Amino acid sequence: MLNVSMCCAEEEKNPSFWNAWAQRTLKDALTLQVLNRNIAKNLILFLGDGMGVPTVTAARILKGQLNGCYGEEVQLEMDKFPYVALAKTYNTDAQVADSAGTATAYLCGVKANEGTVGVSAAAVRGQCNTTQGNEVTSILKWAKDAGKSVGIVTTTRVNHATPSAAYAHCVDRDWYSDGEMPPEAVQAGCKDIARQLMENIPNINVIMGGGRKYMLPENTSDVEYPSTRGTRKDGRNLIEEWRGYYVWNKKDLLSINPSSVDYLMGLFEPGDLPYDLERNTSMDPSLTEMVEVAVKILKNNPEGFYLLVEGGRIDHGHHEGKAKQALHEAVEMDRAIGHAGLLTSPHDTLTVVTADHSHVFDFGGYTRRGNSIFGLAPMVSDVDQKPFTAILYGNGPGFKLVNGSRVNVSTVDYQQNNYQAQAAVPLRMETHGGEDVAVFSRGPMAHLLHGVQEQNYIPHVMAYAACIGQNKDHCQKGNSAVRSSALAPPTLGLVITVTWLLC
Repeated sequence: MLNVSMCCAEEEKNPSFWNAWAQRTLKDALTLQVLNRNIAKNLILFLGDGMGVPTVTAARILKGQLNGCYGEEVQLEMDKFPYVALAKTYNTDAQVADSAGTATAYLCGVKANEGTVGVSAAAVRGQCNTTQGNEVTSILKWAKDAGKSVGIVTTTRVNHATPSAAYAHCVDRDWYSDGEMPPEAVQAGCKDIARQLMENIPNINVIMGGGRKYMLPENTSDVEYPSTRGTRKDGRNLIEEWRGYYVWNKKDLLSINPSSVDYLMGLFEPGDLPYDLERNTSMDPSLTEMVEVAVKILKNNPEGFYLLVEGGRIDHGHHEGKAKQALHEAVEMDRAIGHAGLLTSPHDTLTVVTADHSHVFDFGGYTRRGNSIFGLAPMVSDVDQKPFTAILYGNGPGFKLVNGSRVNVSTVDYQQNNYQAQAAVPLRMETHGGEDVAVFSRGPMAHLLHGVQEQNYIPHVMAYAACIGQNKDHCQKGNSAVRSSALAPPTLGLVITVTWLLC
């Protein structure tokens, strides 16, 4: 049942409602003329894996409907950010990108080939001998080298494509442990991603997500699922090698005192964490709960922090054609964004929310206001005279025929959690989409994320805001404000830098 008062249904009939709303928005917009040019003490990047613009819109509607509203009129936490840009997501060898090459772009500032993490486009996927000399470092390392605390929180494996680009240099995103590597690559000296997590930047302050099995030897049973064993062939137990605090369940995570912990690893599943709709709430923490603990630990450092947060299973839900799972994952990530905002301040914290790529997901069909985002369109096909859901995929496992014709969706439960929305082209797994993705930003120097940009521009802006990495000339040590002389647009130095980045 819709909460009519909350949804302003009657007020919307009055022009004064819309005029007043627009005037409030205008007043807020005028305050942005005073730019936040502070130095960013803290940096947070929220990455919704596969969270294209249609996913953002649908998640907004779902959030509203979960709160008893029509849905279209509510705001996501990311909607409240004052600056929005678009990022071009292509890889150097792919028009439609994957999560590894894109992660290298928005974390390392360099566009790269599909399937590779932390290496330049000179490295070839799967060819171990192209790794050396082509490594590129990430903003997480730039922040650590500058004395900040750093963290990674994900709902996938901690050695999955997105988080791995923050610390690893690997020509194949699937080399989670040496058990997944070709023997010749191991013999040639290439390192698996889990090993690199321990060795490349050994003092990462916070690591949370899944992926226990890649840290354990082959003969070692999982602590929670004894029939699941480790995958490592080298015999190393990387969890035992971790020198900080280690937890594997929600109770232990929430029982720690963040003010007394400097290093925390939380591995809550052998592989990826379960979808939020299927999560065992007594054993597995939510993304919001992990983010809260991470921020509180990282705030112990007076020099500030860098935190990467991935809502990684948005992507998985879409690949499986399970829009309900994907959208609930997006709503949960938005909740985490809001909670992080309560724990930090835009005065000294630059927060960026974006996606690595989109999906061939969309919704339409002239649905009426307040129609369930998972519901039917108010019409039938004028070709086969059958109903259809508003949500559809361009391709994927939802393509099904019965007696040579499209399934009549009114005969199935299209509201269930794992319903696979109909797709135009049959595939076992739905594919990514190639369109630009949104970049929402708030805090110091957020205005530099504007217009339509290459995806690799993102970490350069974040580093500039925090005075880490290669852009430090504009910084004044010990002062929270940036020298005004360096900010007078356009400066010769800025023009040279931008020109160099575009080459």
